[in-house]
Amino acid sequence: MSPHNNSRTDVLEALGSNMEKGLSAEKAAQLLKEFGPNKLNEKKKKTMLQRFMDQFKDVMILILIAAAVISFVIACVEGEPKEFFEPILILLIVILNAVMGVMQESKAEKALDALKSLSAPHARVLRDGEEKVIDASELVPGDIIRLEAGDFIPADARLLHSVSLKSEESALTGESVPSEKDAAADVAEKAPLGDRNNMVFSGCSITYGTATAVVTATGMDTEMGKIANLLDNEEEGQTPLQQKLAQLGKYLGIVALGACGIIFVVGLANGIEVMEIFMTAVSLAVSAIPEGLPAIVTIVLSIGVQRMVKRNTLIRRLPAVETLGSASIICSDKTGTLTQNRMTLVKAYLDGMDETEDITTCNSDAVKNLLTHGTLCCDGSVVFHGSEETHIGDPTETAIVLAAHKNGMPKDDLNKKYPRLAEIPFDSDRKLMSTVNHIDGKNIVIVKGAVDMMVSRCVAGNMEKAKQINEFMSRNALRVLAVAYKEIDTVPENPTSEELENGLTFMGLVGMIDPPRPEAKAAVAVCRRAGIKPVMITGDHVVTASAIAKELGILEEGDNAITGAELDAMTDSELDKEVENISVYARVSPENKIRIVKAWQRKNQVVSMTGDGVNDAPALKAADIGCAMGITGTDVAKGAADMTLTDDNFATIVEAVREGRGIYANIRKVVGFLLGTNIGEVITVFAAMLLWHKTPLLSMQLLWINLVTDSLPAIALGMEAVESDVIDRKPKPKNEGIFAHGLGIRVVLQGCMFAALTLIGFLLGERITGELAGGQTMAFMILALSQVVQAFNMRSEHSLFKIGVFTNRTLNLAALASTLLVFLLLFTPVGTIFGLMTLPVHLYVIGFGLILVPFVVMEISKAIGLIRHRH
Repeated sequence: MSPHNNSRTDVLEALGSNMEKGLSAEKAAQLLKEFGPNKLNEKKKKTMLQRFMDQFKDVMILILIAAAVISFVIACVEGEPKEFFEPILILLIVILNAVMGVMQESKAEKALDALKSLSAPHARVLRDGEEKVIDASELVPGDIIRLEAGDFIPADARLLHSVSLKSEESALTGESVPSEKDAAADVAEKAPLGDRNNMVFSGCSITYGTATAVVTATGMDTEMGKIANLLDNEEEGQTPLQQKLAQLGKYLGIVALGACGIIFVVGLANGIEVMEIFMTAVSLAVSAIPEGLPAIVTIVLSIGVQRMVKRNTLIRRLPAVETLGSASIICSDKTGTLTQNRMTLVKAYLDGMDETEDITTCNSDAVKNLLTHGTLCCDGSVVFHGSEETHIGDPTETAIVLAAHKNGMPKDDLNKKYPRLAEIPFDSDRKLMSTVNHIDGKNIVIVKGAVDMMVSRCVAGNMEKAKQINEFMSRNALRVLAVAYKEIDTVPENPTSEELENGLTFMGLVGMIDPPRPEAKAAVAVCRRAGIKPVMITGDHVVTASAIAKELGILEEGDNAITGAELDAMTDSELDKEVENISVYARVSPENKIRIVKAWQRKNQVVSMTGDGVNDAPALKAADIGCAMGITGTDVAKGAADMTLTDDNFATIVEAVREGRGIYANIRKVVGFLLGTNIGEVITVFAAMLLWHKTPLLSMQLLWINLVTDSLPAIALGMEAVESDVIDRKPKPKNEGIFAHGLGIRVVLQGCMFAALTLIGFLLGERITGELAGGQTMAFMILALSQVVQAFNMRSEHSLFKIGVFTNRTLNLAALASTLLVFLLLFTPVGTIFGLMTLPVHLYVIGFGLILVPFVVMEISKAIGLIRHRH
């Protein structure tokens, strides 16, 4: 059966559904088993073996494998069983690294699946005669769904009833203009998709009007399912940080190979045995490569993203974490983000009265009559589950509905008592909505909308007084709607604005406010401290917007508030001159939002833009950080955004910026910590070979330091609490490198310090014990344990005594574990496998003294300003 070529009754009958009641829960469950979830099939995932093999494509890993092969050849030539321990250890490390990579990928995939389920579209559906909001994946053919402007269409459906409906179908048809839809349209059987005006299709969106429809196809049976799987077309690119680290790995690999080449030439020139040169080359290759760095940075990023979820921020793309640290402009919507998004009716004015009346739970009969008419002219509804309220639809409408409910007039009861016969939905041109209801045996037209649009349409009532009251309410940041009515004899079949919305009798005004969130004012103050300019963008009146912006501290002395019309009159060059002085934009269009974003970006600012509607999607994509609303946001907006606020709160954006800065700062600490070790190792091995033609550290000792001793403190360093003053620093420039602000120089100098300490230890150990193994044991102890000390130094650019030496409990445990693992090699027979020996007591004392040198040096550097805290 072709649903577009059959009548609504036939389609409902064929699907076994009912327009008034929908499907029963039992039948829906049965159909779900039969047709499966309403999801597109995903592309075949990589097998575990494919993922495992992918881990060996990294340059650093290939160098390690080459080192293992060389070490294995040396072991075969030497012929001693203990010589095989080293190549086996290197290969074990490589395999362990690969396993960790696979585990991390699997974890990331699970997190992505969870994210997909969190951001999965929802559907308003009629089941057992009751309207519910369910996951779109649970829809089945025969379900009756409700649609309104801003909704993603969750499945292919045949329209049963539609009012001024338009659907954006460019994803399917390529048409850039929304298609007009009509439930009563007659469509030929072979009509192309773009001409099926009585159908709506999965993956498209409603841009205008309202509709009721019956689902005809789900999942891969939809038209979208036949064309492509949208999610699988998304390319998973590397984040800028990951690209920088991959590039760094290549550079380190080149450095290692270059150093090995020099060692070979020097060794051969000095008549050193080839085997010994090979052994040193293996050590050098191992020392140059930070084996654990990619895995550790990924773990730190994952921990950071999970931490942000707990703070009501859902990151959709990892690069957003990095960009957040750079945010310098936050363009925020007013409603719901800076305010509570719970429009509350607080005032009512009736024609003929001198003053307004406060809305309570027991208003006068006249106000109750006004609320009754206002509620009948609303599509929004409030559903109660015990003490919880769920507001469905436009917040201004649900405010009226809730006020009527609190006065003992539930909307459902009013609709049954005074049924709706016809309607003209709200649109942004008329700024009005009209319904025709059967009230006390008469056909009454009720019109609700903006006061300025209502004045010219009313023929009865004191409109001058109404304008005065409207102005008074607006000055107090109230949103005001007017209600008017008239009686008609017959209900027109296709009602028009000219017929219904003229010759009206003015009834009264209702004033509502969306109060500022208590935490928003403090968040704005934090923004100012952080060097971030908050900008309010709203569709509201400039008077209302300015009043709330002033209360919150967004509109300060000297700042301007302009309307969308004034913005349209500006050229781009004029806007560029003025943009820094404008803090409030009122009555804006989606095109205005994009212009505002572009103007700030031309000033080299990093812009975060919030949005919730379909029309916000272009601006969300244009912004450096698109930020969708999790509660009020449409599925289209969420799809275009980089992150979603699960509580729609401005304070959460500021907190997300703080977390983003903290995560990036922690990654810098981790990279600095690990590379300092590697540079120290390279210099130690290279210098010892050039000076004394000896290897101060064996490759397996270096691997133990790099992967066992350093990894735990590095992960713990990545979990360091966000520093309290991170939000007081200026935003990070967009293209700032990870080694900016002197980190690169500090890492090299710290590497030189570790090399100097290790070489001193090596010389003392060898001379006092008279054995190379004694020198290597001393070098291993000093390098390994000085790294544990350095982990504490890297926690902050402030003195450790200021932040508290042992305030990071995770690092305390990691340091303890690393120290015990070093002691395992130093003081047990296991050490002999690694080429270590027992030292005289006084050497241990000297060694522990040298280990504390980095702590002293770093504290002095911080005190005298060599390591400056960034402001």
